[in-house]
Amino acid sequence: MVDLKTQYDHIKTEVDLAIQNVINSTAFINGPEVKSFQAELEQYLGVKHVIPCANGTDALQIAMMALGLKPGDEVITADFTYVATAEVIALLGLKPVLVDVHPETFDIDLKAIEKAITPHTKAIVPVHLFGQCADMQGLLNLAKKHKLFIIEDTAQAFGAEYTLGDGTRHKAGTMGTMGTTSFFPSKNLGCYGDGGAIYTNDDQLAQKIKMISNHGQSVQYVHDSIGVNSRLDSIQAAILRVKLKHLDQYAAARQKVATYYDAAFAGHAKIRIPKRMPNSTHVFHQYTLRLVQGDRTKLREFLSSRDIPAMIYYPIPLHLQKAFQDPRYKAGDFPITEELCASVISLPMHTEMDPETLKYIADTVLEYLN
Repeated sequence: MVDLKTQYDHIKTEVDLAIQNVINSTAFINGPEVKSFQAELEQYLGVKHVIPCANGTDALQIAMMALGLKPGDEVITADFTYVATAEVIALLGLKPVLVDVHPETFDIDLKAIEKAITPHTKAIVPVHLFGQCADMQGLLNLAKKHKLFIIEDTAQAFGAEYTLGDGTRHKAGTMGTMGTTSFFPSKNLGCYGDGGAIYTNDDQLAQKIKMISNHGQSVQYVHDSIGVNSRLDSIQAAILRVKLKHLDQYAAARQKVATYYDAAFAGHAKIRIPKRMPNSTHVFHQYTLRLVQGDRTKLREFLSSRDIPAMIYYPIPLHLQKAFQDPRYKAGDFPITEELCASVISLPMHTEMDPETLKYIADTVLEYLN
């Protein structure tokens, strides 16, 4: 699904030198590489503050801690997403409120959000799923109307751009109260271990985030709040600095792959290609088809028999997961999510795909479908 080895081979000299420089410096924690990466990421995103942390799940948790939410406060998020998004809500004693998604974009549905808002609702966590932004203009309007925070989960859409109603363009994660991301190796901007970041334009919020991520201290041994230990180490920061220089090139390569897939599968009666929204670029963390006719399991097995990997993101909706069982929810309550969980399949999508490989994958899918 992801060819990190070939990608590394292309930037090996840069990466090896960056790692060796950290080892030579022995500044492994909060060293110069972390500070340089932070500054470069702020410039790339066009945001005032980036606070690196240990992973994407920590980023979400720290963001919610910084907002001062109280146990029982409700946080709305999508039912069709990876568990981490809802996991941290529950972990903090907050109340996850799950809503359905849009059938074409797979992103959180505005109408479903508005129906779910109560006097206890404090925040919305839109997940920019598979590589393009959710309807941020609509979300910002909702948040303003109901005085809610927005935490953008951009782990799958890092680098995507969204055009607001006033014509201004913004990077994913820079429009809401905060944005969070993961630098897990398979992400569009991935390190060689775990890593994450939180970003915001709010000065006071940024200070709280920095403090929480460093044991609740703003001055060494002076602890003003309960915090956590969540740091991006210097070696990972050095790797990310190298890869950030290539990020737009990587996004263009992914978009080229998606364009090939789109052309190969366009108009086929048994599948639906990903919907591209006009107000958001798509950086294609995943290329996800909807199978509208046929057996998905057999398609995946057929691809596997030809040495083609395929993944299912996500096979079980959150509301049907044992960890999130809740008397408010039952099978059938989120029909779009449940249909997607039963029908989506993701094809290989990465920066190193050549025309021969693409043709082989597309031809094999079509062979099965036809």
